[in-house]
Amino acid sequence: METDSPTIPKRTLTDILFIFFLRLVAVSCFWFGLQYWAMLVGYSLVGAGRFDLLSLPWKVASTSLAVLFPVASLGLWLTVSWGPVIWVLAAGGQILMYGLLPQIFGPNHLIILLHVIVAVIYWIFRLSLWLERRRQRRQVSVDLP
Repeated sequence: METDSPTIPKRTLTDILFIFFLRLVAVSCFWFGLQYWAMLVGYSLVGAGRFDLLSLPWKVASTSLAVLFPVASLGLWLTVSWGPVIWVLAAGGQILMYGLLPQIFGPNHLIILLHVIVAVIYWIFRLSLWLERRRQRRQVSVDLP
């Protein structure tokens, strides 16, 4: 329902694109979570990634990420403030795995690059939304008698 109430802010194009971006990241997080769960229960990797067959570092990392990614997905989809925080934990976990500990987990430069790109786009959106709201506040203060 559309209203002309001054107390209900209208969504700008930046707001809509930011929500679309967050939901796109949410879908990818859900996919990552499904991949980790499929690995842990033996559905993927021909059963070689089952939890009972993994080394201790892989057990810790994969179970943590199997929980963090779906939770991040939910938070990002709902556009709540804790969604990006959980995503940072999950993405940071993967960056640590594949960037700082490649001797244990193997290198995966594509995952690291994708997480960095998502983080940069997120901060560009946050900056543009902050500038937009700042401009709107100035406009309102100028319009007031």
